Formats: sequence, C-alpha cells, structure tokens
Amino acid sequence: MTATPRSMPRPYEAFLPTLLNEASEQARRAEAVVSPHPGAPQDLTDRIERYVGDLGADIVGLSHQVFDHPELCFEEHEAAAAVARLVRSHGLAIEVGSFGLPTSFRARVGNGRPAVAILAEYDALPDIGHGCGHNVICASAVGAFLALARVASELPGSVELIGTPAEEGGSGKVLIARAGGFDGIDAAMMIHPGVYDVGTYPPQGMRTVNVVYQGLEAHAAAMPFMGRNALDAVVAAYSGISQLRQHMLPSDRIHGVILEGGRRPNIVPGRTAASFYVRSRRTETMRELSSRVQQIFEAAAHMTGTSVDVEWDPYPEEQPVRTNRVLMERYAVNMARRGRAVLGQQALEVPLNGSTDFGNVSHLVPGIHPVVAMATPGVACHSREFAAEARGPRGDRAALDGAFALASTAADFLHDAAMRAAAMAEFTAAGECVPVQTSEGKE
Repeated sequence: MTATPRSMPRPYEAFLPTLLNEASEQARRAEAVVSPHPGAPQDLTDRIERYVGDLGADIVGLSHQVFDHPELCFEEHEAAAAVARLVRSHGLAIEVGSFGLPTSFRARVGNGRPAVAILAEYDALPDIGHGCGHNVICASAVGAFLALARVASELPGSVELIGTPAEEGGSGKVLIARAGGFDGIDAAMMIHPGVYDVGTYPPQGMRTVNVVYQGLEAHAAAMPFMGRNALDAVVAAYSGISQLRQHMLPSDRIHGVILEGGRRPNIVPGRTAASFYVRSRRTETMRELSSRVQQIFEAAAHMTGTSVDVEWDPYPEEQPVRTNRVLMERYAVNMARRGRAVLGQQALEVPLNGSTDFGNVSHLVPGIHPVVAMATPGVACHSREFAAEARGPRGDRAALDGAFALASTAADFLHDAAMRAAAMAEFTAAGECVPVQTSEGKE
C-alpha cells in the first residue's frame, strides 16, 4: 500500500509572526547607517547607477539563465559559460578555468593597486535548485563589474570579477585563496539574498565531518552473536550528537544525515556512514565543539565493538565572517539611494545564520558580505519558496540593487584614500585567525 502524501505544517508557525514583528520593530527603530567617508565623486556614482540601469536586461537575463540551469558544486559549467559569453559580448576579456578549478572564472579592468575583488557564486542545491539565490549573487557581481568597466579609465586602481564555485559544500573560495587568487587584492565584496537588508551579520564557521563504522556481517536471525552491528554504532553516534545539542551554545549548530545504514534486515550491517556539519561562531568554541563530536564518534564505536574512521574537513573549514564596518557603511549609504534601509547588524532572538566560505576571504582582506532583502519575511532559505522568489520580480530587483551597491562601494574604496586606510586599520586590528584543528580533529 502506498502512503498518501499529506501536507505537513511548519514548526513554530505561531512563533514566526512574533519573530517577524521583532525584526520589523528593530528596523523601524534602527538609526540609519552613515559613513564619515565621502567615497567616490558624486558624478561618478551617478554614472555608475545609470550604467547599471542600461545593463538591466543583461543582469536580469543572466540571473534567469543561471536559475534555469541549476548545477551543483564544481559542476557549474553552463553558469561559467553564460558569464563568459556576457562579459565577452561587452568587449572584455575573461578567463574560465582559473585557479585550477574548471568552473571558476576571472576578469579584470583598470590597472594596478589598490585592487577590489567582486565575487560571484552560482552553484545550486540538490533537488531545489537555486533555493539559496546564487543566481542573484552571480548576476549582481557580473553587473557591478560591467558597470565599473565603463568607467575603468577613471578608477585609480583595478577591479576583478572572480567566479567562486562550490560554496554549497565545496569551499571553492578557500581553494582559490590557496591558489593565490586573492594575492594582490586589497578588499573583497559580494552580496547574498535574504529576507532583510542587513549590512553585517555573524555567520558561523563550519566544518564537515564524515564518519564510517565498520562491523561484522552475520545472519541477523540465525547467528546475530557472530556480528558487530555498524548500524547500532552510527545510530548511537547520531543520538549522542542529539544529546549534545542541549549543552551547546545557543549560536552553535550540528546537523547531519546517515548516508549508509545497511542493505537487508536479515544481515547485521557491517558498514555504515554519516556526514555532519559542525558550526560555531568563534574559533575557540569551534575547537571545543569539534572535540566533543570526536569523543561521541569514538564512544559509539566502543559501545558497539566496531571500528570508526573519522574524516574532518574533506573540504577546507569555513571561518566566521569578519565584516569590515568601514566598507559596510559605504555600502549602506549606497543602498539608501535604491530605497533600502540597511540594518547595521542582525540582533534577533533566533539567529538566522548559516556559514560561507567568504568567511575565509574576510580573514585575508577587508571584506563585506551583506544581505539584500529578496524574499518575503518568513520564507526559509534553502526552500522551494525561496527559489521562486529568486526568479521573481523581487529577485530581479535584488540583482540590480546589489549590482549598483557593489559597483559604487568598490569605486568608493578605490577613490577614497582615507577610507582605504581606515578599512585596513580595522582589518589589521582584528588580528590573524588561526585554523581550528588539523584534519584529524585533534589540536
């Protein structure tokens, strides 16, 4: 008998209006974000805005094209090709396959230092496509670059467009950084769609950990005593993680899936596997949380008489984002021209955060990763509803507004020497970021 699909209510639906009202009240009371730095000449900013308008059809068209051909991490061949076609159609050079990654790309206008990098993301999610709105990210970055290309001769420096594949689980930006992609870059920026206009918010750092348990197969009815049940081990590990959640910091997250659980009920499972994401907001708390997770995995093996193989960071760990406030303030001022009141920071009862490999970039150079309101408050990111917004009128507007804000903020940074000095002073004062742990999960 086939089960009949049924509609499942969203958890905490009664609480959601309270959360949204809190956010609305915070926005109403928030003071406008201002900048003490004048940035680029007003005439230049005016022309950049006009050029973004002229490029509107190209920007929206690229957003829709990337949306209509969703590709998973490291497989974004059509997206990279679409960007290359558009950039070349404007008479500009672009390299596809940069940094040893076939689906990365790089283009440059202007000359010398200082140099600003505008980053594009364009990978999708399994099953739900662009439920994170990376088509909007890509279109805004390319649009900003094309607008700046029209004023390149007036820029005291250069602008790079860097295509960064595999944000959803591949840490493409870290691989690009290791290949020298941010050498000679003085600032980096990108936008991300969301449900509020926020200039700075604290995404957690993230580590991936894969675990495999090896037991002994046996006939589950005739001779179960001859087996060692790897399914019991992975279930014990999953349960242990669930029990740990009660004692984690409110800002921390752990979530995972069991990838292998056995083949048939009459065979004691001899091999099982699971994968988890471990997230924390600070390096020191990530270190402690990772150690607790490692202990749980090992304890599950001891309980069940199985062996365990724990693989930390098959892709590089993602660091928490350091928002450069000097850059963010100019971004907020520029977004105000588009009718958007950017909140200085997110401070809700429930942190609405994820993780991003841009965090690693923000520890290399001053950077910003603001959120552009695109979806209706209450719509969850990584959902089909969010994906629908990414190809709708609000997604189109977010791409256009984001393109202008990125382009004008990059021009501000290049033109305003005092602003650059302040941004670098803030970045330097934050200090270096030390990786959490080695790949074995040990300090």
